[in-house]
Amino acid sequence: MAAGGGDREHDRVRFPMTSSKPRTQRKRAANAPLHVKRLLASSHLAPELHDKAKGRLPRALPVRKGDTVRIMRGGFRGREGKVVSVDRVHGTVVIEGITIEKVDEKKVERPLHASNLMIIRMDDTDPWRRRKFEEARA
Repeated sequence: MAAGGGDREHDRVRFPMTSSKPRTQRKRAANAPLHVKRLLASSHLAPELHDKAKGRLPRALPVRKGDTVRIMRGGFRGREGKVVSVDRVHGTVVIEGITIEKVDEKKVERPLHASNLMIIRMDDTDPWRRRKFEEARA
């Protein structure tokens, strides 16, 4: 076992090359395929949700339209709202009621990075997602 907690050979299969260089990390994130960018647009679960699932859900899940989130970082910290849209390419999320005023006094939605949010209530209209949550609670 390596110091990172995982088997190095196994990690090489999942992550072919690793780098500690910030520019390489940013390049990998920017050029990642969409199925990987979906996972990069993940937010932590609220402790209540995680406890309700008895810790069987992962710490973070991809944000989806309809989820209710709390903003944890930035000028809008502490505000809660429903997710209106998710941009996988840029990893940003638009939340209803979170707007900024432009110079021409036009109000526009403020996209926030998914890592700065916490999911406090999941949208359970998707049967697959609901089943996964119920399995974790059982």
